[in-house]
Amino acid sequence: MAQVIGVGGIFFKANDPAATREWYGRVLGIPFEDWGGVVFLPETAAAHPGSGTVFSPFKAETEYFAPSAERFMINLMVDDLAAMLERCAREGVQPVMQILDEPNGRFAHVMDLDGRKIELWEPKPMA
Repeated sequence: MAQVIGVGGIFFKANDPAATREWYGRVLGIPFEDWGGVVFLPETAAAHPGSGTVFSPFKAETEYFAPSAERFMINLMVDDLAAMLERCAREGVQPVMQILDEPNGRFAHVMDLDGRKIELWEPKPMA
């Protein structure tokens, strides 16, 4: 029987793709390739116990993605949330929400330059 084995990519429209890549590179340290994207290898995430990819529909009325008007949110795994938030602060990006003690890790939400909410997640091993 055929089955889905994971998320193969996240593709989205941007008002200015070059500026969006620059923002993600400068603020979050994402190393974009010349072709315009980046490949996150599974072994990198696997080195951090508790990490994984979540696929979860939310109710249309959810406020969890606010203040973004987008119908989706991107969750990015990070190895050190405190250091990532310091990096963001140096670039003038402040979290719109922080959840620092959840069973599966620590979270913070920031907004990208197109108004998309980005959830930063420092995973921890699940009990």
